[in-house]
Parts: sequence; structure tokens; C-alpha cells
Amino acid sequence: QEQLVQSGGGWVQPGGSLRLSCAASGRTFSDYDVGWFRQAPGKERELVVRISRSGFITNYAESVKGRFSISRDNAKKTVYLQMTSLKPEDTAVYYCAAVRQEGSSWLGDYWGQGTQVTVSS
Repeated sequence: QEQLVQSGGGWVQPGGSLRLSCAASGRTFSDYDVGWFRQAPGKERELVVRISRSGFITNYAESVKGRFSISRDNAKKTVYLQMTSLKPEDTAVYYCAAVRQEGSSWLGDYWGQGTQVTVSS
């Protein structure tokens, strides 16, 4: 069973940058797509970005296009989320997950522990 351990996050002023990491401990990391989700207080969890198992295909939510960048290093079994030009509305708990597609939705099979990102002045 995969275990995903997240690092990074914290507090940053608007316009700042943060990088999140998601490290896998299992042997099948390169076999699955990975997504970053976020959940703000009082809101539903939303998929922010997904990266294919090869790393060649990425899909971003409109709200983060041009500001967030996802990448993966399968040799290190790690996925990164580089966040720039952060806005207060990006404040949320961020989760990485091994994901699979069902219809038009992406579902998480294994989840990281979550990390808080706070954007405020």
C-alpha cells in the first residue's frame, strides 16, 4: 500500500510563492497519476491539478492556471507543486493523492496527510 507524505506549505504574503512536496513510500509510484486537491474552510475539496504517471500530461483548474506548476520525479518517487503569485483565496489545506478517473471525476485512492497553506498580509 502506498503512503504519501507531504512537506512544505505554511504562511506567505499575497504574491508570494511556496512549494509543496509529496513523497511516496511504495514501489508502484510510477504506476499512477497524482493529483493535488485543496479544501478551504466551509468549502468542498477541489482538484487543483493532476499529473499523469509519465509526467507528460497535466491538467490545471482554471483558478490556478499560469500560477501553479506540477512536476514529478519518478526516480525520487516525489511530486512537487510550485505555487506562485499566491492569492488569499488560495488559502486551504492541500492534499496530494494517487488518483484514478471515474467518468469525469478523479478519485483519490491514497492520500497525503494534508498541509496548510495560508496566504495573508
